[in-house]
Amino acid sequence: MSGKALKILVLPGDGIGPEVTREAIRVLEWTAQREGANLELEEAAIGGTCLEAHGVPLQEETLAKGRGADAVLLGAVGGPQWDNLPHEKRPEQALLKMRSGLELFANLRPAKIFGALTESSTLKMEVIDGIDLMVVRELTGGIYFGQPQGVESRDGERVGFNTLVYSESEIRRVAERAFEIARVRRNKVTSVDKANVLTSSQLWRETVTEVAKNYSDVELDHLYVDNCAMQLVRYPAQFDVIVTGNLFGDILSDEAAMLTGSIGMLPSASIGALTNSWERPLGLYEPVHGSAPDIAGEGKANPLATILSVAMLWRYSCGQEGAAQAIEAAVEKVLAEGQRTADLGGGSGAVSTEEMGEAVLRALENA
Repeated sequence: MSGKALKILVLPGDGIGPEVTREAIRVLEWTAQREGANLELEEAAIGGTCLEAHGVPLQEETLAKGRGADAVLLGAVGGPQWDNLPHEKRPEQALLKMRSGLELFANLRPAKIFGALTESSTLKMEVIDGIDLMVVRELTGGIYFGQPQGVESRDGERVGFNTLVYSESEIRRVAERAFEIARVRRNKVTSVDKANVLTSSQLWRETVTEVAKNYSDVELDHLYVDNCAMQLVRYPAQFDVIVTGNLFGDILSDEAAMLTGSIGMLPSASIGALTNSWERPLGLYEPVHGSAPDIAGEGKANPLATILSVAMLWRYSCGQEGAAQAIEAAVEKVLAEGQRTADLGGGSGAVSTEEMGEAVLRALENA
């Protein structure tokens, strides 16, 4: 790998995005040097920051830069100052456009309990013990993108409507991704739908069952979404990989996130069909936690979710499992040593964003 270029488009975004991204880049630079990769970083604006500078939440040239990169690292988008803008101007629209424009059809949301943080979960110890699951959410179809959608007048009142549409090919490709991920985990996929009510879910279940025939080494079961929501808080350790549609995945992945005690610990990846120069899927990597504008600029933000997103970047867009595991082990070590940001209950002894980044770097250097 010596001398191989790694082109990363960096989108710090809004709120705490620039702060957490800064620490993640330091970890990325360190691991790139260890892996012998020549790191090429290019930065661009997105979300509210882009809106203020250019009048749109995402520029077409930024989307083009993403297509030419090996991966995209995103901080966060959004803030209350933009909440009352027209729908198409909202910062969050940049994410939808980025996902569709880069063909990022599968969102990967791991939920794993770190041993040092078991006390942070609101669930009993015997319930959260052994949590290590991955939610694979279909990202570019379903009710968020289906047409028609809108608001119109009917019988003298306004009516809002959205359309839930899935094609076999959309279902098949995200299901294949879920089965492939399960193969390097614990060989189990749980497909979540509402096939007892929704026609689109009936097609979802039939298609996933067909895909499963090509993965005889992976166990498949099906759950209705309401039952899955209940099982996640009843016995979450039963799950390995959960695959589901856009709306259900949006909800279930946030529920799974809170099992671990802090949404500030959770990374995510959105990967798709485009292939990068590493002959791996192009991906967008970001923390789950959002822009947290109430603490922006105060050095209180937890950078670990963004740092763990860098681990996912190495794993899924570069195929470098060693780099990914090194970062994850460093985070585990730092937490075991008692390092805590404010969101992790650090109290008066809480470390700053930069100090947490420094601690991870020290752990990497001393491994």
